[in-house]
Amino acid sequence: MNKKIQIIAEVKTQSPFGWKSDKNWDELFQVANKIGDIISIHTDSRWGGSFDLLKKARALTNKPILAKGVHDNDSLIQQSIDAGADWVLVVGRIPSVHIKKCLIEPLTIKELQTIPDNIRVVWNSRNLSDGGLKKETFEEARAIFKGWLCQASNIKTIDDVNDGASAVLVGTHLLEFTESLSGR
Repeated sequence: MNKKIQIIAEVKTQSPFGWKSDKNWDELFQVANKIGDIISIHTDSRWGGSFDLLKKARALTNKPILAKGVHDNDSLIQQSIDAGADWVLVVGRIPSVHIKKCLIEPLTIKELQTIPDNIRVVWNSRNLSDGGLKKETFEEARAIFKGWLCQASNIKTIDDVNDGASAVLVGTHLLEFTESLSGR
């Protein structure tokens, strides 16, 4: 793993695709706060998140926080910032507010092609409609997008991190990923 890659450590207790962590939110937060350059806190209840948990995280760390959720309207972006987020993930659209504080997650390569290189982008290998893998890979996304690009989902160890990534967002496999860091 390229040492310049930022680690965005996600506190995720569940997913809408059937996954549930053996650890509680507090235990996962401790791990994320230890290894993350940025701490990702879900605002969406489908992933075990809430704006109250975002506020709780802000009180527990001085590290930058990413509010992770779909945030399908601009008022949710403002609510995230008001709750203590430094960054806000926005899925499938470019918002009209706080664009410099947003990480945009396009749903398709076609959407990615419309995003200017000066906007931070997250390429999620997971298809959010069904939880399966997207057909397009991180390598294909990197070939198209020359700006700051975060690799997300299906990252179990540091061996899964693409050297072309500016950052990596690790959630489901946070504990396994953390163990792999200590091996290097």
